[in-house]
Amino acid sequence: MDILKIVALTSGSAITLYILTRLMGNKEMSQLTMFDYIIGITIGSIAAEMSTALEDDFMQPLVAMIIYAIISIAISVFSCKSLKFRRIIYGNSLILYDNDEIYVKNLKKAKIDINEFLMQCRVNGFFNLSNLQTAILEINGKISFLPKENQRPVTPTDLNLSTNPERICSTIILNGILLKQNLQYTGNDELWIQKQLVSQNVKNIKDVFLAFCDSQNNLVVYFNNSKESKNDSFQ
Repeated sequence: MDILKIVALTSGSAITLYILTRLMGNKEMSQLTMFDYIIGITIGSIAAEMSTALEDDFMQPLVAMIIYAIISIAISVFSCKSLKFRRIIYGNSLILYDNDEIYVKNLKKAKIDINEFLMQCRVNGFFNLSNLQTAILEINGKISFLPKENQRPVTPTDLNLSTNPERICSTIILNGILLKQNLQYTGNDELWIQKQLVSQNVKNIKDVFLAFCDSQNNLVVYFNNSKESKNDSFQ
């Protein structure tokens, strides 16, 4: 009976955890603030406790998880509505470097020493601070870098070139299955896809692993490849 109870509690905690995380919103790990990170760890710990609550009342950890989730959602809502509240909860961005000047006080406030700052600069491609215009510590703990104007990549606008508008590449075929809704989104029909496949010598749609429509309305096809590459160029 204990095993069945553990299975039931574990399934219930996993379902509850999934529902709460969906309600709290999707964020990448790099986008999490320290508060979001702590809330996530706390809810996960409570969920683990709930899954093995054989003698204790499982409702207690369940209620605790829901309360933490409500607090997180409420903070997110109030943060979107109030700039002052958001600054109190998440703090402010800090300028660490700007216009050939290092802001030592802001480095100390961020608890970042100069060696760690220089390492972050090198990781992001700035081996010479003379090439850097501004470095800002964001509220999620990552540092944003702005290169000087003469170090930025050249854009078509800089060269006074006119370009065609880009659009999102839509997946048309996935694992040999035609995605009709995506095909309609591109403004094409099944007759178009058949002509495209014939022009690329595709005899059977099942032979296509992936195919997408690019911004020029061309079909890019990748075939099912059973070969195994033995070449390792990175070690």
